[in-house]
Amino acid sequence: MLLKINNVEVIYNDVILVLKGVNMTMEEGSCIALLGANGAGKTTTLAAISGIIKSEDGKVTSGSIEFDGQRVDNQSVESNVARGLIHVMEGRKVLQHMTVEKNLIVGGHVLKSGAEVKQRIENVYTLIPRLAELRKRTAGYLSGGEQQMLVIGRALMANPRLILIDEPSLGLAPLMVEEVFKILKELRKSGISLFIVEQNTQAALEVADYGYVMENGRIVMDGEADQLMKNEDVREFYLGLNMEGERKSYRDVKHYKRRKRWLG
Repeated sequence: MLLKINNVEVIYNDVILVLKGVNMTMEEGSCIALLGANGAGKTTTLAAISGIIKSEDGKVTSGSIEFDGQRVDNQSVESNVARGLIHVMEGRKVLQHMTVEKNLIVGGHVLKSGAEVKQRIENVYTLIPRLAELRKRTAGYLSGGEQQMLVIGRALMANPRLILIDEPSLGLAPLMVEEVFKILKELRKSGISLFIVEQNTQAALEVADYGYVMENGRIVMDGEADQLMKNEDVREFYLGLNMEGERKSYRDVKHYKRRKRWLG
């Protein structure tokens, strides 16, 4: 078991309870998707795993998070990166005044030699050829999709075992969403484990092996990705589809009432 989240609670500013007894597991080499609406607690879950939560006045107050058998809850980001646990945050946080290649070099700061950095850069260019074409371009002038490719490439520089990636499709045009998720599928083939937080439910479940649905800080549903894709509740509320595959109107989705079993 690569990652085990056991009955985790997270509190911000010592008063705001955000995660309420979350349990999740994933095996090495797998991909899981965490789905849910804005404010459900998805980003907080990633922050708790990676350690970023400590810089946001949050902390894990109950339960445990284990990565490869070691406790990582409330550990530093630096120590978790050294373990191969890499967090790609929402919002495509590139180093805007640096070139694409210099962004990648920064991502390889944990590597031990210049030769290793060069090798990792070539590996990234092989996996994401578009970055090789843009290597001398200033990152701030890239399109949103190109910046998303860059932050994924930068994460790869640290030789990750698990990449936590938050809302990779946010604000991207449909064709760019397709390109980004094609890269994520290639990462899976290379053996890297992926934990995807995403509101684009269909795109996420097409990549993932297993999915979890979160509402109000709790996991309310989980299952194999293909089974969640077929689930009536997921299709109607998160995909906006009825059981005949027809897309529902926004008004229908807005007024959809969850079944009692979703309330946990």
